Amino acid sequence: MKTKKLILSGLFAAIMALLAQVSIPLPFTPVPVTGQIFGVFLVSAILGGTWGAISILTYILIGAVGFPVFSFAQGGLHILLGPTGGYIWGFIPGSFLLGTFIEKRDSYFAMFLGMFLCLFAVYLLGALQLAFIAGLGLFQVLLLGVLPFLPLDILKAVAAAGLSLSLRRRLLKAGLLP
Repeated sequence: MKTKKLILSGLFAAIMALLAQVSIPLPFTPVPVTGQIFGVFLVSAILGGTWGAISILTYILIGAVGFPVFSFAQGGLHILLGPTGGYIWGFIPGSFLLGTFIEKRDSYFAMFLGMFLCLFAVYLLGALQLAFIAGLGLFQVLLLGVLPFLPLDILKAVAAAGLSLSLRRRLLKAGLLP
């Protein structure tokens, strides 16, 4: 079973890299709209807490060494240490929280609620690093790094909850997940 999880973990790290390329810059903030959080939702909800976090960590390490897997085909440690790096770091605890929350629950509502836990972790670390690097106060960081993204991220959670629940059930039935 461990080999299957390693393969799925690598596969989902690659899916994260692809979804990161769905990137839209916003003129008023250094934080772009990306498909990454949708990927984090899928990875975590399907693989669970530990293996979801391992998959996300794999994705981050691949990007840290310079492969262009982050938004706008960027890579390198400077991305992780820059103003938007906290959001990427937030994917790890967010993934673990979501995956652990839903491991024993098999409902759309649990998936959706777990995705809000994930979003909280991502926004918290992202906003903290953005505030620190850009020298922003709480109100400014909320306006530039959280509030503009919340409506679309809620829609991503709605879609990801349904898709991941269906995929997780199929993978369980096929014996690819424990």
